[in-house]
Amino acid sequence: MTVGEYNACVDSFADGLYRFILKNIRDEENAKDIVQESFVRLWEKHKVVNFEKSKSYLFTTAYHLLIDEIRKERYKSSSNDFTGLTSHYDPRYSDLSQILDEAVNRLPEIQRVVVMLRDYEGYSYKEIGEITKLSEPQVKVYIYRARMALKHYIGSVDLVI
Repeated sequence: MTVGEYNACVDSFADGLYRFILKNIRDEENAKDIVQESFVRLWEKHKVVNFEKSKSYLFTTAYHLLIDEIRKERYKSSSNDFTGLTSHYDPRYSDLSQILDEAVNRLPEIQRVVVMLRDYEGYSYKEIGEITKLSEPQVKVYIYRARMALKHYIGSVDLVI
């Protein structure tokens, strides 16, 4: 990969990578650090990483850094347990985006990641499998379970809109 191709990667993928990480950890500074570290690692491997595979390399690297960060945070505050998804519909409130964000944030880590990669970033099942080191059927199962949990959490879309 040349310097020009690397710069093109930064221009093309930095925003999407940042959104993906930020949606998962909800900490702007840590998200910026992960994105920066992903690009540093890409530069360190620029001679062996093909330009056509750079997006996949970046998202895979960022995903692994994200997992490390989540594990580090869990270790720091082990008192935060997942309480499960239950419906929290408030008939006086109808900001669908915020409701969806809250629902997605309540998903287990792996379900949140695969849904974000599929529905927010537009990756194929095969690409998600490569990034997360899961098989394609596993990816499909996690996405299905996440969507069912989101549906259960939100209830009827007609009630929210």
